[in-house]
Amino acid sequence: RAEILPDFSRRTPVVDPDDHHLFTSLGCAAENFALAAAARGRHADIRFDAAEDGRIAIELADAPAEETELLAAILQRQCTRSVYDGRAVSAEDLARLEQAARAEGLQLLLVTKKQKIENVLEYVIAGNTAQMNDPAFIRELKSWLRFNEREALAARDGLFSAASGNPTIPSWLAGLVFRFAFTTGGENDRYAGQVRSSSGIAIFVSDRSDKAHWVNAGRSVQRFALQATALGIRHAFVNQPLEVVQVRAEFANWLGLSGDQRPDLIVRYGYAPLMPKSLRRPVEAVLVPAGRGG
Repeated sequence: RAEILPDFSRRTPVVDPDDHHLFTSLGCAAENFALAAAARGRHADIRFDAAEDGRIAIELADAPAEETELLAAILQRQCTRSVYDGRAVSAEDLARLEQAARAEGLQLLLVTKKQKIENVLEYVIAGNTAQMNDPAFIRELKSWLRFNEREALAARDGLFSAASGNPTIPSWLAGLVFRFAFTTGGENDRYAGQVRSSSGIAIFVSDRSDKAHWVNAGRSVQRFALQATALGIRHAFVNQPLEVVQVRAEFANWLGLSGDQRPDLIVRYGYAPLMPKSLRRPVEAVLVPAGRGG
């Protein structure tokens, strides 16, 4: 048995006030766990426990070992935040992506027509503009940026500037450069170039908006991302339309959603070289001994 616990000390309350992204990320971690367990002859039964502070309970049972290409892709997967080359993804590979992402209570909408991609871009720009005009969002974003190798190595989290194709700069200069270089118009232009260069957009939609479905969406998007990685397809999140409440409602209406349905995640995909990776904390830093954590 294992459990995955939410670490609320690392939440991002401005961009993610209801902890939606936090719980989808737990789903991503649970999916990685299940793939690794399968390769070692263990079947992982994953259950979200709303009564126990939102933890994910994983029961392990003996099963035939199964090592898949998705497992091999875990160490290679990255959010490639760059301009792609515009090539189309084949129908066969799109079908494999759809199959990998399939999950009960969730729909995957693939947008490949240029006009529809432009429509999605309009919502990305609307969300990004709202965020760029919010001082609290800017403060929160800046706190997670790592402007040079020393900052990245010290924190082993956040977004390393080189991972987005930006130059590394000394910490003492970061505040000044950030204030003048990080503008609404510049960021909107950057996202426009990135979205328009993509082969398509994947939109993950849950039938209900609750933590259990958010975890499920995280598992789905992780399988999509790992399958894309195994196929040599890059991906990156463009979740701005979902992070501003008013824009999210307008986007859901454009998608024709009804009832409790919620658009969970937006992923652009296509072909491009890999970018530098952001560092992550070692496993030992996120392990909680049995009997602790609630």
